[in-house]
Amino acid sequence: MKKVNKRIESRVRRHLRIRRKIRGTADRPRMSVCCTGKHIYIQFIDDVAGRTLASASTLSAEFKSGDANKANLPGAARLGKIAAERALKADVKTVVFDRGGFPYHGRVRAIGDAARECGLEF
Repeated sequence: MKKVNKRIESRVRRHLRIRRKIRGTADRPRMSVCCTGKHIYIQFIDDVAGRTLASASTLSAEFKSGDANKANLPGAARLGKIAAERALKADVKTVVFDRGGFPYHGRVRAIGDAARECGLEF
């Protein structure tokens, strides 16, 4: 149990350290990624105005209708494409990637790569 708590505390500390450095603006919003055991959430946030410009998650109907409808690696790549399409629809072309304290590996990396393929610039 201590090992799990230590891992969560380390992630939260990393996330706070990253958030001190990263700010999203209207021109270049922050692409925030949060991964849990069951779901993945992505938001495009303008920190200056305090608004969410676009979002996507594994709970959305658009995501659930496809083949890769789980929070695994193929599902994360599919969710990254959906999120990038929604961001481009909201006129967001460049973003600051906020991995939320998670290592840039696995699902987080799949989201980033898929978003880049769809035309978002980091």
